[in-house]
Amino acid sequence: MEIVSEPTAGGRIRKKAVAPCLRPCPIERGMRLIGGKWKGSILWHLKDGPVRFNDLTRQLGGAGKKMVDQRLKELESMDMVKRKVLSDRPIAVTYEITEFGRSTLTVLEVLKDWAEEHGI
Repeated sequence: MEIVSEPTAGGRIRKKAVAPCLRPCPIERGMRLIGGKWKGSILWHLKDGPVRFNDLTRQLGGAGKKMVDQRLKELESMDMVKRKVLSDRPIAVTYEITEFGRSTLTVLEVLKDWAEEHGI
């Protein structure tokens, strides 16, 4: 048990015992999937259909190709994104959001609206 302090309505400090979490909470587990640099943006840019790697990198603006490649591999390993090879010479691939990845779009839409509402 951990002891934490919290203010009361009267401005006094009350101490109470809090049991530690034995596993990450749902917010933390969700943020592990779509949090982190560029993951949410990648999923958002794939919502309208398959996108070629170079086009996706351009759409993301400040993301380098290595960073985009790493995030796409992470999203692919979590079955949120599907990679499709179009040709070997020259190499051409597209990325497409999966149904599981698509399930994050509601959360990302709310986040987008919140950021716009607050001028972030």
